[in-house]
Amino acid sequence: MILGPHADFIIASYALTAFVIAAMVAWVVLDYSTQRRLLGDLEERGVTRRSREG
Repeated sequence: MILGPHADFIIASYALTAFVIAAMVAWVVLDYSTQRRLLGDLEERGVTRRSREG
């Protein structure tokens, strides 16, 4: 694959994009686990969700 005279810029752009996407995925995964833990703590204390009937 020939990228031409701008190969360094193209490779750096793809690397930065991959890093940003990986960081966002990690952030979402960590936030998801934090929210699940907080929700579990609330449910243990007896707080229920209004959307859940019964």
